[in-house]
Amino acid sequence: MQITKEDYQLFRPLLFSLGYRMLGSVVDTEDIVQETFLKASQISEENIKNKKAYLCKMMTNLCLDLVKSARYRREQYVGPWNPEPLLLEKVHAFDPSEVFLQKEGLSIAYLRMMEHLAPDERAVLLLREVFDFPYSEIATIIEKKDENCRKIFSRAKQKISLVEGESLHYEKNKIMVNRFVEAFQLQNTNTLLELISENVTLFSDGGGKVTAAVRPVVSVSNVLALLYGIIKKAPKESFFEIKSVNCQPAIVIYINGKIQSILSFYIHNEKINEMYITMNPEKLPIH
Repeated sequence: MQITKEDYQLFRPLLFSLGYRMLGSVVDTEDIVQETFLKASQISEENIKNKKAYLCKMMTNLCLDLVKSARYRREQYVGPWNPEPLLLEKVHAFDPSEVFLQKEGLSIAYLRMMEHLAPDERAVLLLREVFDFPYSEIATIIEKKDENCRKIFSRAKQKISLVEGESLHYEKNKIMVNRFVEAFQLQNTNTLLELISENVTLFSDGGGKVTAAVRPVVSVSNVLALLYGIIKKAPKESFFEIKSVNCQPAIVIYINGKIQSILSFYIHNEKINEMYITMNPEKLPIH
């Protein structure tokens, strides 16, 4: 298949967006995007009617192979695993090359829930719900019948309880995050209890590279105790910013000008239900 510069520019954002949602890893996704274009360029173009569908099929299958592999099961990973944060403060709505990164299914909460799905469920849900592929094309991509794809989609939807829409309203959630930051700095317990669910869970991802909780931290008192402990140990030169991470407001913490951690939130019914603090340096953007 002849892959032109225009093809690369046109299809790369779609393939990256699909792969990142499948894998939750920027590095793995970049590798598989390159592998997809390389393999596609070595295939005869005679039997390829739809270049976009063919590239998506190849990308999906390579991702499925990785999802199913022992390496991707993270059997040796130390502590909770969070998807790799994706800083999107430079994404603009008018840039067509980035439109796929602004669609639903990108939040850390959504990507974590994807981990509960079987590989085929993950692929069908994304192709149908996020990328709006018809079942006929999805069936071709994952090599199953249309009817099977519909059943897989229905099953995947039942497993994922995350409510999109209101839960992922950026501006509304940013107000909540700002209130959380202000109350946290003032140690205003009453406001914090208004903002945070009583059964909130914090997933602390250090990957064994830095000190982090090796199990999910549950309850508002335990979560706040952990966060206050982190802040207390932080050096004086540390500071934070609220930025768009995975299309949701998140707290980006810096030490000596470098990103030290990113704290993301799942907000639903005007309560913070989950927090995800990623400290593994291998997962943090270099700025």
